[in-house]
Amino acid sequence: VDSQNLCDMGSCKNKKKKILVPIIASLLSFLVVLLLLIIFWRIKRKQNASKESPNEEGRTIESNNKQFTYAEVANMTNNFQTPIGKGGFGTVYLGTLKNGKQVAVKLLSASSSQGYNEFQNEVTLIAELLMRVHHRNLASFVGYSHDNNRMALVYEYMANGNLKSYISDRNIHPLSWEMRLKIAIDAAQGLEYLHHGCRPAIIHRDVKSANILLGENLDAKIADFGLSKGLPDDQTTHILTDVIGTTGYLDPEYRRSHNLNEKSDVYSFGIVLLELITGQPAIIKSMDHIHIMQYVGHYLKKGEVTSVIDEQMGGDFNLESVWKAIEISVACTRAMSTERVTMSEVLTGLKACLEMEMTRGPRDRANHVVEKMVGLQIDHSPDICSMDFELMTEPSGR
Repeated sequence: VDSQNLCDMGSCKNKKKKILVPIIASLLSFLVVLLLLIIFWRIKRKQNASKESPNEEGRTIESNNKQFTYAEVANMTNNFQTPIGKGGFGTVYLGTLKNGKQVAVKLLSASSSQGYNEFQNEVTLIAELLMRVHHRNLASFVGYSHDNNRMALVYEYMANGNLKSYISDRNIHPLSWEMRLKIAIDAAQGLEYLHHGCRPAIIHRDVKSANILLGENLDAKIADFGLSKGLPDDQTTHILTDVIGTTGYLDPEYRRSHNLNEKSDVYSFGIVLLELITGQPAIIKSMDHIHIMQYVGHYLKKGEVTSVIDEQMGGDFNLESVWKAIEISVACTRAMSTERVTMSEVLTGLKACLEMEMTRGPRDRANHVVEKMVGLQIDHSPDICSMDFELMTEPSGR
């Protein structure tokens, strides 16, 4: 009898185990699912909160990397009523978001020579890289539209347009040397951040005066990332099959080798700096389409430094400051990329130029420029005089 009772007790325990195991398993599964739901909910809440967080200057952007419908783009631009610029991508229109913030809307033209590929590259780069970086000298990206093949990019609005147009309006917008240096420093800070503050480093690939935008107080920001490339973390150069850039700004070494690195941007920045110094465009059409480096080299070879400097400044500048800026532009545009300076070195040099200009005495002004020239030592090295310029046909002009 005792043996029978023991067997009955054993079978009872087995029955209890068979009942408890599925219950416990179900309970654990429920808890795991509940935990996953809580984690998912917390992530979504953080994402939604980040979309409404203010940017560096305290102004709220409606959402990061926002996708607009074409109807929303048409509405924000009042049916594309106010064009404010035009480029290879298409026409740029003034727009206003629901919160009252003004924006610049780049609408892809059906006949655009750049078109879909650059649109995709810009949106992808921004989504993967630029949305993670914020710098006061990089134009803020607000969103994009890709609605039934009608494409648009939406950026913050910069009240004074681009540097190229601003310099071109010579009589309307005379710029002092101090202001030109501040614009150059702003642009240099933006590029330095792309090269040395981002991981991976970002090469802009189309640095030019038309892609430097000016705000209400002439604060400058780098814009237009349609050609930009992010370098792999373990690489400092990148081989490309296609060489793309803007005539007058394209690095000759990159043109020959297809080898892209940060020094290609440095070269292009050197050309922009020469534009600020001379008031001339990269390609001077009024002088039989000569390159700005030929123009500068011609006068420097004869020691005529003041002939290079934009007459709109009226001689009101510290000559050593301008000369140092010319030397920086030469260091940016050397034929071999390995011999060019970095954007960090450019920035240091430009700040020194600004300090010279801001601390000058009364005898550094217009009436004493010629006197200052007498004591100025001009470097007649091949780099300074020839500007290392190489004539060539540049591909894919923009």
